[in-house]
Amino acid sequence: MRKRALGIMGMVLSVLFISSFANAADVIKLKFASYFPPMHQHSVIMDEFTKRLNKDLAGKVEISYHGGGTLLSAPKMAAGLTTGIADIGLSHVGYTRERFPVMEIFGLPIACPSPWIGLHVANDFYAKFKPKEWNDYHPLMFTTSATTIIHTVKKPVHKLEDMKGLKIRATGRLADLTQALGATPVPIGMPDMYESLRKGVVDGTMSNMETLKGWKTGEVIKYATTSWKVGSCDTFYVVMSKKKWDSLPADVQKVISSVTEEYKEKWAVLWNDIDIEGLDFFKKQGGQVIALSDAEIARWTKAAEPVIAGFKKDLVSKGYQDSEVDSWLSYIKERIEYWKGQEKAKKIATVYTY
Repeated sequence: MRKRALGIMGMVLSVLFISSFANAADVIKLKFASYFPPMHQHSVIMDEFTKRLNKDLAGKVEISYHGGGTLLSAPKMAAGLTTGIADIGLSHVGYTRERFPVMEIFGLPIACPSPWIGLHVANDFYAKFKPKEWNDYHPLMFTTSATTIIHTVKKPVHKLEDMKGLKIRATGRLADLTQALGATPVPIGMPDMYESLRKGVVDGTMSNMETLKGWKTGEVIKYATTSWKVGSCDTFYVVMSKKKWDSLPADVQKVISSVTEEYKEKWAVLWNDIDIEGLDFFKKQGGQVIALSDAEIARWTKAAEPVIAGFKKDLVSKGYQDSEVDSWLSYIKERIEYWKGQEKAKKIATVYTY
């Protein structure tokens, strides 16, 4: 009798073990890659986003977050998603110029006062035009960086002529703008930015206030020449492999979409906050902020016009119509004005006044 009881117990335990193993095997495992260092606030919020998804999808999906470029570097992110190295990725289009040519439009001097505004405009833009360049991906959220302008180590930039002879770190369309303003653009990834500035490989960077603290460049940068009216932005993305997205059950897709909408706003507010923190950090290091005069802004704006013309020419060569590009720019301008009003109404703090 005892042997029989032990036998039955063994069978029950075996069934439970097999069932448990099967359930574990049924959990969908996804990898989320980012190049931001673990302590950077962008990495912190994406880790939080991942944990929230894991909580809401417990028993169905398990997402592992890989920051600091440990799984994929920024330039390899787009390709790595299509080949399955990662399933979700965070990077920006400037690292893979020409791969996402339409969304490079935010790298033009579009006069966007804050990243909170930029994030909403970028997502509106994608929702309306859905550029075919994203057909291999399922975009979760886009954002722009804060307005980028000239940060230098030794030479202050007060006027356009001061740009001549400077080597300035810039990627993507920001490189075109840097060159149009009279400097020499040098493509360097953000992880190498600090040492490049410290060792004099470059004289400065086309960047935003956030980087002064987030990447610690405010420790070596001495001058920040600013005006949101003449700067441009980087276009960041958080996207999934389209193949992986299509393989997910509908209820899982619904949860991911819902949580993403919540985190879009959290990310937008964070962008503004860390831009302010970057400026404060810079000032505490003894950094000098140089505000361009209205007359100088007009000169910089004029100098930047060929960048917009060059963008239009590039897109026309890819099969788009000149009028189509004009419609994109008009739409962006209209949405910037709309979201400026929303930012003011919500009393969201920002670096710049307008």
